[in-house]
Amino acid sequence: MDSPSLADTELSAPEAAQQSDAARASDAAQASDGRTGAATGRADAPVTRRPTPAGDPEWWRSAAIYQIYPRSFADGNGDGVGDLAGVRRHLGYLRDLGVDALWFTPWYESPLADGGYDVADYTSIDPRFGTLQEAEALIEEALALGIRTIIDIVPNHISDRHPWFQAALAAGPGSPERERFWFHPGEGLNGDEIPTRWESSFSGETWTRTTNPDGTPGEWYLHLFTPQQPDLNWNHPDVRRLHEDVLRFWFDRGVGGVRIDSAALLVKDPTLPEVPEHPGPGAHPTQDRDELHDIYRRWRSIADSYPGTRVLVGEIWLPDIDRFARYLRRDELHTAFNFDFLARAWDAAQLRESIEQTLAAHAPVNAPSTWVLSNHDVTRPVTRYGRADSSFSFAHKRAGTPTDLRLGERRARAAALLTAALPGALYIYQGDELGLPEVENIPEDLLEDPMHFRSGGVDPGRDGCRVPLPWSGSHPPFGFSPDGAGTAPWLPQPTDWAARTVQAQQADPSSMLWLYRQALRLRRRLNAQAGDAFAWCELGPGVLGFDRGSAFRCVANLSRGDVRLPADADIILSSSPLHNGALPPDSTAWLRTQHEPLEIHSGSSRNG
Repeated sequence: MDSPSLADTELSAPEAAQQSDAARASDAAQASDGRTGAATGRADAPVTRRPTPAGDPEWWRSAAIYQIYPRSFADGNGDGVGDLAGVRRHLGYLRDLGVDALWFTPWYESPLADGGYDVADYTSIDPRFGTLQEAEALIEEALALGIRTIIDIVPNHISDRHPWFQAALAAGPGSPERERFWFHPGEGLNGDEIPTRWESSFSGETWTRTTNPDGTPGEWYLHLFTPQQPDLNWNHPDVRRLHEDVLRFWFDRGVGGVRIDSAALLVKDPTLPEVPEHPGPGAHPTQDRDELHDIYRRWRSIADSYPGTRVLVGEIWLPDIDRFARYLRRDELHTAFNFDFLARAWDAAQLRESIEQTLAAHAPVNAPSTWVLSNHDVTRPVTRYGRADSSFSFAHKRAGTPTDLRLGERRARAAALLTAALPGALYIYQGDELGLPEVENIPEDLLEDPMHFRSGGVDPGRDGCRVPLPWSGSHPPFGFSPDGAGTAPWLPQPTDWAARTVQAQQADPSSMLWLYRQALRLRRRLNAQAGDAFAWCELGPGVLGFDRGSAFRCVANLSRGDVRLPADADIILSSSPLHNGALPPDSTAWLRTQHEPLEIHSGSSRNG
């Protein structure tokens, strides 16, 4: 049977409202089914390999993947912290949003020195989030809805509370326990000088000195991030075996893939040289070392030994796009995040350059591109796109940067349609589908992000994009916690978020949520029909236009004037109402170019 066309899947406003009613009923049913409070999970609990959904083994090539930051998605037990019970309660919402997979930032046992990226036990769920049994149930329940689960692996470092590091501290210099890390006696007289001048990703130094049992200064240990995150020595076989076992542990429990944090940082030059002013390919002492590829080939062989396609996704920040693509060869990672596109300003020439470079780099290795507008580390699009400089850089983040939220929301809507129309995989950070802005007035005493504190307060940190989601109601906690919860959310929500709740948006054809639901539904049909087809069409300065096959065109207007759309094309979806039949500035439209005439739907069905 032929797949329905994009035109066949168009909904009128009343039909969409009925669909939203069904979504609310689904969420309500899940909220009342009492699926919480499973017994405490143990790593050695018996497990049977769980199946993955039947279907396309290359689902990951065009998947829509929704990132969940567990602390801030939904609180199921009323303690003010998001948890797995909260996610399970809202699986119906995620199904109706139209996503194919969920990516969870770390849910493991952790002191939370860096939001969970300081892992103390990879085979145990942090009690604040739930239990291992709850995680297994969530994976299975999501699979039943056709949604796969991707979990975070943090292989560069572990928590300083991890048993390995505690044993290394206790064992002392020269011990086998310390060989799993990067311990060093120090330079200069009495070892008082740090071994290298490498810079931390979180500002500050990358070496911390230990204290001997007698109170005298001891050896130094390496941490590219915080002192609570000691780097592992990937030259040690124990380190490699540990992570291979972790992969098997979670693949056995049915996860559809892993996202690899800081994937280009694992291997260090054992001679510990300083960073050259202009390091050549593979010559940086801590980044993009050639030895990494053998590690990921081994991981790929493990993933490929499981039924279904278990994907490996790399977090790789590299300016050299050719070096980036090397990680995506057929026997290494399946995909990697495209941070270049995320970091670009709202500028047609810049975005086109990024799209062209990304597609060109992925083509030789036949890997799908990935498109990301934000995540749990970067400024939310609604805020960033409203600034005079709408690009993103960790080095240039500053508190107090002014923004025009109305302009930012308009551009964020346009950017959502632009990215959703591109061939490849799409990542959506929780809350972007609600148009949430960055929260930039969190009281200093409630901030937690180490990036803020290690920069001496210069960097505002990442807490502003991690504020708990608003689900319903007219005042905080906006349904994030159950009614009657006695504890406030772990980060405060703005009091003016009532209009941004799921409840307020899901039946409103002008809302961001409506736009995302429509776009994701239509995108699935588009990818089924057009595959990887992509061709630019020249529409003038400041305008991005491209075709996906012979029946679909995306037009993004980043210019200062209206853009006249083709007279023989019908509009499937647009981010803004048209102005007398023309696409206004900072707007994107999806056009069907071979079809019977259709009613225009423009995110608000009014024509301005």
